[in-house]
Amino acid sequence: MDPDDPALLAFWTARHLCSLTTLRVDGSPHVVAVGATFDPASMTARVITRDGSVKVRNVDRSASAARVAICQVDGRRWSTLEGIAQVSRDPADVAESVRRYAERYRQPRPNPTRVTILVAVTRILGAA
Repeated sequence: MDPDDPALLAFWTARHLCSLTTLRVDGSPHVVAVGATFDPASMTARVITRDGSVKVRNVDRSASAARVAICQVDGRRWSTLEGIAQVSRDPADVAESVRRYAERYRQPRPNPTRVTILVAVTRILGAA
């Protein structure tokens, strides 16, 4: 899909819960519900979460490239962002992720252990 497609951009701007898939040590998928944002200009998806969560440990464990997928569904419309993830503990990255999350969903509760998972999006699939 074209990251500049207005329908795709609207779909990734409207409030939808997403699923984030990371890989466990044994290679099996770990799938959890998350709030995610997507910036097509930088081809970056963002997920805020608690440091030490299973998803963070799965991304941190990857020696080279943590492959992940973020998917959202609304009836017959769906979209998946695939890419390479990294965990950022940088306060500026976390603040930007929180800002974007608040725009799409709501202001999150304070969390002193918050980190952000940054995903360099390499493929967009879907029917939005």
